[in-house]
Amino acid sequence: MKLKKFRFKKVKSTNNTAIKLAKSLNYKCGMVISDTQLNGRGQYGKKWISIKGNLFVSFFYELKNINLSLSVITKINCLLVKKLIENYYKKKIVYKKPNDLLINKKKICGILHETISISEKKFLIVGIGINLVKSPKIKNYPTTNLLELINKNVNKLVFENELKLLFEKNLSRMYKINFKLNKNK
Repeated sequence: MKLKKFRFKKVKSTNNTAIKLAKSLNYKCGMVISDTQLNGRGQYGKKWISIKGNLFVSFFYELKNINLSLSVITKINCLLVKKLIENYYKKKIVYKKPNDLLINKKKICGILHETISISEKKFLIVGIGINLVKSPKIKNYPTTNLLELINKNVNKLVFENELKLLFEKNLSRMYKINFKLNKNK
């Protein structure tokens, strides 16, 4: 499954932009990328601190024929992002439920999942924030970034393309599995 890329310099939130695109353009799937977010969102209504140079991306796709619970999809998506970060950082990365990735007990990535309905079709919006070059200062919540951990810059465009490929392969796999299951009923 191919995801259409939508690139922006600045948005309020990549999740909000993904929702607008899904509603207005009638796309079944896509990837929203922005250099900066003015009002990024995290879990439970928390604000995601968006520092320029870090990665802000949201995927959106129709949940038709995907018969998995949101908690299972959330875990799968967290593990996909973890797999990508492990290509750059070879030490332990911890998945902290429901949607964070930690290195040395410091947050490097947060993932926000939202479901919406458009004309009786259900969509999933997956917002991902990864600290590539800078760590936000959050009281009582330590953070880290990839540059600090590996002492070298990560090519942001290469990283986002690798993330896109992981999501495309996983979506194709989920649709094929559910197609086979439904076909055998």
